[in-house]
Amino acid sequence: MSRAYEMSVTIASYDPTRIEKIKAAAGEEWSFLDWYDCGEDLTASAEGRLCGGESEEEFTERLTVAIWKANCAHCEVTVNATYLESLPYETHCLDETAYERLIGQQQTKENQDAYGSGR
Repeated sequence: MSRAYEMSVTIASYDPTRIEKIKAAAGEEWSFLDWYDCGEDLTASAEGRLCGGESEEEFTERLTVAIWKANCAHCEVTVNATYLESLPYETHCLDETAYERLIGQQQTKENQDAYGSGR
């Protein structure tokens, strides 16, 4: 079973000479494509699927190990996992009363402005 996620990663205290190797290693583990260098932090996010029953914690370990190896040293790796399949949401639908309130009055005013008040 695969589960849809958005994963974001923030990497701090890394060796700046290894930045391309870090990006490549992280990209091998998840489909990170767009990277942002925010001064001292390097960040990316992407949607994908965890497969084979892998947990968020197991993914974090797998990604972090790949980044540490590419950095050739410890660096701070923070992973935010957002499960996309059961996010809370609200449904909104406006009825004819709302139409009259939002559009009907507006159309009446526009017609009066366009054609005068009829006086």
